[in-house]
Amino acid sequence: MSLYDTIVIGAGPAGMTAAMYAARSELKVLLLERGAPGGQMNNTAEIENYSGFTSIMGPDLSMKMYEPLDGLGVENAYGIVQAVTVNADGTKKVTVEDGEFDAKTVIIATGANHRHLDVPGEEAYGSRGVSYCAVCDGAFFRDQDILVVGGGDSAVEEALFLTRFGKSVTILHRRDELRAQKIIQERAFANDKISFIWDSAVEEVLGNDIKITGVKIKNLKTGEITTQAFGGLFIYVGLDPMTETVKELGITDEAGWIVTDHEMATKVPGVFAIGDVRQKDLRQITTAVGDGAIAGQGVYQYIVDHA
Repeated sequence: MSLYDTIVIGAGPAGMTAAMYAARSELKVLLLERGAPGGQMNNTAEIENYSGFTSIMGPDLSMKMYEPLDGLGVENAYGIVQAVTVNADGTKKVTVEDGEFDAKTVIIATGANHRHLDVPGEEAYGSRGVSYCAVCDGAFFRDQDILVVGGGDSAVEEALFLTRFGKSVTILHRRDELRAQKIIQERAFANDKISFIWDSAVEEVLGNDIKITGVKIKNLKTGEITTQAFGGLFIYVGLDPMTETVKELGITDEAGWIVTDHEMATKVPGVFAIGDVRQKDLRQITTAVGDGAIAGQGVYQYIVDHA
């Protein structure tokens, strides 16, 4: 079996950048992905905070990052990772559903998944009115009343995007003020289609067995529960790291985020982690790209040092 210099697990902005830097150092690189290149970028409508672009669609930026990799000799494979382990000789093994790959180093760029509310009806009406991706599903809710749950950048940005389709968009937040960047907040407050429900949470998703019809909402200060009609529910309440397959390595914190040093190295020699899967405060495309560049150079230096 071929021994790669590095296997990059995940083809989001962090993983693609790491693969590019490693390949430019003439390393043998495998980019392992379970879906389309770009990761969460593909679920983002307009990106306005990535240097070099006033505005660009998430899927478009994904493809611009992916296109140069083939010319650099990066190999690509589809696979759902089952485990990452360390061989007796210190090389790393990445096991997928139908096989395995070996490498001198591994870069984990698996990202994070949207957190669910875990309330009655949420799972039952998934893809039937409940969504976690405005870009993917927004057009299905044309001329309907839409509820967006969350108060961070993603929630408010996607609420603004959904005003293109919905008759109205309501943002529901657990607190009495948003956490999104001020410039994004100002756009939302100025948009006539957007209204707000403060200090509240979804208690239950309601439907007619075909699609959702509304939600039960609890005011967290008064305890009052009300029912409101909505044709669509978009949920943006945080992220959970995709680290189940690496927990046996002992490189995560209690919440599951991977702990690294400033060189993106974990405590397991030859295992690096980058992007949203890392324990850090700011999770943006720009920070993911920075992580990827550091790790791509880091694996080269690791291999040189252990030659």
